[in-house]
Amino acid sequence: MLRATPYRDTDKRVYNATMTAFPHRFIVAFVLVCAVGGSALALPSLLAKEVAQEQVSASPAPFPVSVDPERKTIVENPAVDALFTGHSAAFTASAINAEGFFAWIAQAITSIPGYALLGAADTRFVTIYPGYREEQVAGAFGKALGWSAADQKKFLSEAHSTAPTLSEGSFAPGTYVIQGHETMADVQAMLDSRFDRTVRARYSTSTEAVVPLNEALTIASLLERETRDPNEMRLISGIIWNRLWNNMNLQIDATLQYAKGSPGPAASWWPAVVPKDKYIKSPYNTYQNPGLPPAPIANPSVAAVLAALNPKPTDCLFYFHDRYGELHCAPTYEEHVSLLKQYYGRGK
Repeated sequence: MLRATPYRDTDKRVYNATMTAFPHRFIVAFVLVCAVGGSALALPSLLAKEVAQEQVSASPAPFPVSVDPERKTIVENPAVDALFTGHSAAFTASAINAEGFFAWIAQAITSIPGYALLGAADTRFVTIYPGYREEQVAGAFGKALGWSAADQKKFLSEAHSTAPTLSEGSFAPGTYVIQGHETMADVQAMLDSRFDRTVRARYSTSTEAVVPLNEALTIASLLERETRDPNEMRLISGIIWNRLWNNMNLQIDATLQYAKGSPGPAASWWPAVVPKDKYIKSPYNTYQNPGLPPAPIANPSVAAVLAALNPKPTDCLFYFHDRYGELHCAPTYEEHVSLLKQYYGRGK
């Protein structure tokens, strides 16, 4: 069976660590406001303009596809390797725009108590991290816009049923610049627009014929919950395809987390997995049910979608992360258990 270190919200932890490193960030931002006057107050507007300019880009190239499910083969494609090693902004693992120090300053300034009273626009920033499930997306926008729990449920209900419809897997990760007056329909349109630009526009009809979009998003969502390393995503993608082709249950813990997740503290959406969870009655339980889960379990980055379509050729069928986060894989269960004993002292 597979064994993977539980997914860690690395991007979120890095961001939180950055913010924690400046425990007096409000003071820092206030000093910046005082130091540069109107220019600092204009930062959010400048960032919003920067994001808008980034969004209006030339037609993106279609996703390459190196997997052939019909023939159960993976063809090596050097062009795909270049996309992952060339630090292409279009295919970064986080797929989050407007990040970095400039974005941090803008967010810090807009967090200053009384910021609106300083005469600045009511600009807010909402970051949807890769690997969020739809309820977390609704919660992030809800926090920024003052939505109640009932409002968040209403938003998801309308997103599922009102054009442009959204479903799990299509709430595109990224940093969104919003105003306090945005409606639920406005948010839905922003999410759909980004998904259209980053995924749909790259998904050609020929790609759909090889790997249907929902299938690619489902695999990508599994990858997103299993690792944050784009190259590991491709290896794990290869293992997932191998298991599918060998009629093996995927046995991925993240699907159990999705099945048992519930509202409450943020961590409860992705609860720790215990042995009895393998018997949960759910179509998302990949220990009990063959094949892919019926739909994505999270909202993946562009890199994860690319990895789903372009797995690394491998003979591995099993994998795990050791306590240091290093990935190990094996072609047989016996070798898998041997590696587990080597790194953990016992098998699973």
